[in-house]
Amino acid sequence: MNTILIIEDETAIAELEKDYLELSNFEVTIENDGCEGAARALNEDFDLIILDLMLPNMDGFEICKIIREKKNTPIIMVTAKKDDIDKIRGLGLGADDYITKPFSPSELVARVKAHLARYKRLTASGMPENEVIEIRSLKIDKTARRVYLNGEEKTFTTKEFDLLTFLAQHPNHVFSKEELFKEIWEMESVGDIATVTVHIKKIREKIEKSTSKPQYIETIWGVGYRFKV
Repeated sequence: MNTILIIEDETAIAELEKDYLELSNFEVTIENDGCEGAARALNEDFDLIILDLMLPNMDGFEICKIIREKKNTPIIMVTAKKDDIDKIRGLGLGADDYITKPFSPSELVARVKAHLARYKRLTASGMPENEVIEIRSLKIDKTARRVYLNGEEKTFTTKEFDLLTFLAQHPNHVFSKEELFKEIWEMESVGDIATVTVHIKKIREKIEKSTSKPQYIETIWGVGYRFKV
């Protein structure tokens, strides 16, 4: 049974999330305090974390940051704020997804299932050893899920790695933001394509000499993105 940690200070919302997730056969733990939630996230093994942004004692941004320093556990951030800057900051810190209150509990469950299914496939055993993509100075080790540029390892979040790998496996193919969102996040975009833009920006910061003149991931204005070879 998959285990979910909900870090949410609004008890009614946390219990509602818990009820819907348990109906879908998830084992759910709730923490209402930021510090205590962060401690459990670091010290225990959960399959996914649902993380509220505004929390007592430690906010969701800080919790996301410290989790990402230690673990690749999928994180879905939840907030009442609608500002794009908060979304961009959360995704930049390594969150895998972002949902704004009020939201349908069934939508949350669908997102949880999608992220868990993808994460399990990516971490499953039996993949061919040393499956590597090498393009110029960039090396992507799909088996170990590691990325090297000029021999130096670069740290990638789960979704950053997935997005980079997908583009690299389809060189010179132009993908729209909607297509990339659906492929990597496994759900229809519903207009929330800022997620793709943020992840492309973070990837470029790690692999491009100049983000304004990218050598790997090229922007095709009005269309989307293309991995150049």
